[in-house]
Amino acid sequence: MDGEVTDNPERGQYELTVDGATAIAAYRRHDDHLTFYHTEVPAALGGRGIGKRLIAAALADVRRQGLRVVATCPFVRHYIDTHPEERDLLL
Repeated sequence: MDGEVTDNPERGQYELTVDGATAIAAYRRHDDHLTFYHTEVPAALGGRGIGKRLIAAALADVRRQGLRVVATCPFVRHYIDTHPEERDLLL
């Protein structure tokens, strides 16, 4: 069963747990934006679109909060580059 993407502000990361393994998108929060600096998807979850699902949900949450994004993580940057509808979030 697929899990839900949740924000864990205490750990500074969005999380998605599927089949007992957790993918994360780590960030640092600033006043008006989040800096995404690392994404990690366990090998057991590879090739299933988990990373894309995680980042899509994280960016949707950022948008809901009225924040912007700095993408130093190559995976997040690539996601935004290939999804033009998300580019307005970039700071």
